[in-house]
Amino acid sequence: MDRFHELNAFIAVVEAGGFSAAARITGDSQSAVSKAIGALEKRLGVVLFNRSTRSVTLTDQGQRYYDRTKPLVDEMDEADGELTSSTFNASGLIRIAAASTFGRLHILPLIPDLLSQNPGLQVDLVLSDFVRGMVEDRIDLAVRVGAVNELDAIVRRVAGTPLVCVGSRRYFALRGIPKTPTDLVDHNCLVYSGMTKSANWSFTGPGGRFSVSVRGNLSSNSVETIRAGVLAGVGIGLFTKASLAGELRHPDVISVLDEFVSDVRDVSLIWPQRRYVPARVRRATDFFAAALPQHI
Repeated sequence: MDRFHELNAFIAVVEAGGFSAAARITGDSQSAVSKAIGALEKRLGVVLFNRSTRSVTLTDQGQRYYDRTKPLVDEMDEADGELTSSTFNASGLIRIAAASTFGRLHILPLIPDLLSQNPGLQVDLVLSDFVRGMVEDRIDLAVRVGAVNELDAIVRRVAGTPLVCVGSRRYFALRGIPKTPTDLVDHNCLVYSGMTKSANWSFTGPGGRFSVSVRGNLSSNSVETIRAGVLAGVGIGLFTKASLAGELRHPDVISVLDEFVSDVRDVSLIWPQRRYVPARVRRATDFFAAALPQHI
């Protein structure tokens, strides 16, 4: 059996999530797809899929094989496209990951323009405050706010967003406005964290950088929750300005300790490290690199 046919069948099963769905995508019969996968597994000497009556999932060997072969097939498709089209257009599915609040405020509003300018693209937007593993979750492009810890990633910084400490007028009417960061020990500070109700917030004063241990009665691994808590008058929060967006113009929200808050978080576009980056990923990266600084 043709190796390329086997490989196409394998990738179709992975991305469709099953043999029947892969058959519909490829136009082959389900038996032909099953035969191609069987031939591929026999040739490689490994089992690529865990099969059950309800689902088809990759084995560890299957995942590694997909991660290695999918970029190669993409590159071949791109090469074919360049030769068969006088005006090469980026096309295909691109999976984009971003933090929930930042993605809702700044990525989602830009998606219509991205798709309008690149009608061949399909976008799968993954919004989560949990940092996604790019290879494991098959992320093509990630938008990160803050430090990037992946040593095997390609990082393109496109903007910066300063931090701001805010609370509601209702809260400050009851508790008073902190004049210095050390006053925060007497305030209810809402902590962005899934593990603890305390945190160290960093500030800059005449003597340089220092941190203040803060705590409060509400913590969460969701920026959206901390935002809602601040708006409801529960306490004080420390955010990037990009995560607050219009809230800074809200009549009930004011910033405090501005002269002590100097940190800026990078906004970066990230690719997983690999030899070949598809044109659709490059096109989306260039789009966001130009559009995000104007939107934040």
